Amino acid sequence: MTLSLTALLCLGLSLGLRTPVQAGTLHKPTLWPEPSSVIPWGSSVTIWCQGILEAKDYRLYKEGISKPWDRQKPLDPGNKAKFSITYTTEYSAGRYYCSYLSSTGWSELSDPLDLVVTGVYREPSLSAQPGPLLLPGDSLTLQCHSEPGLDKFALTKDKGPTPPQRLQGQHSPSFPLGPVDLTHGGRYRCYSGHNLSYVWSAPSAPLDILIAGKYRKPSLSAQPGPSVPWGANVTLQCRSEVRADTFHLHREGSLDPPQQLRLQDTAAPSQANFTISTVTWGHHGTYRCYSSHSSSPFQLSQPSDPLELLVSGERPPPQVH
Repeated sequence: MTLSLTALLCLGLSLGLRTPVQAGTLHKPTLWPEPSSVIPWGSSVTIWCQGILEAKDYRLYKEGISKPWDRQKPLDPGNKAKFSITYTTEYSAGRYYCSYLSSTGWSELSDPLDLVVTGVYREPSLSAQPGPLLLPGDSLTLQCHSEPGLDKFALTKDKGPTPPQRLQGQHSPSFPLGPVDLTHGGRYRCYSGHNLSYVWSAPSAPLDILIAGKYRKPSLSAQPGPSVPWGANVTLQCRSEVRADTFHLHREGSLDPPQQLRLQDTAAPSQANFTISTVTWGHHGTYRCYSSHSSSPFQLSQPSDPLELLVSGERPPPQVH
């Protein structure tokens, strides 16, 4: 038995955990969750404990509870056991360990598994400063805005359809991420919670961070022209000489994400038409467009040359019937 385990058992994890360890030569078991260690409130999770083929019994312990959280006989073959939590709540969150029994006694405890439950508090909101569309080298700060009383914040970035997540919090709601490069592009979410707790809020709505500069710039033009009477229609055409299947239109200074169009035909050259119906003063400004590929949706081309859209005339009087 290692010195660290002896100290752990003498202290009872300082929170009352006890385990009947007798043997010092048995291999430490392995503990892991499915589908993830971060589980939404009300969903299910399976905790696996893997020992040796000769294991006769498995026990799952939760830090702070003096008796085993659960006991299970090994599956066939006997080198692992399955512990199921069918409906997770805030009481399911915490730090877990497991051990197994063989003919020579109990094994030492596994390494800890921290099970986090989300959705206990209302979801925060996530914003980007100076905005969600950036060039390499720009500074970026993501800010997590939560309900009062929550003092811990975590930020996650999607890396796949069901990304494994380990929430590690900080006490500031601001996450400086700059200067950025192409690897900073992605879909982000934030969580809020209390310090020293394994329970978190529901995730914020996703925020897509787009980094421009990967491909050659497209061109941007206005039809019938960049000067448009109030109330008329205008189409901004973004054209790429290289192959692209997605186009983005952004007005400088706007904190909103760019408008996006996906094309079915990906042959080069390709073009997307962004139509603005009933132009108003709010459409006045400088626009740029970008192209990208759906295989890397958060990495955009260099920005097009700027196009200034001018709105002329006055708002026509309302018609009297």
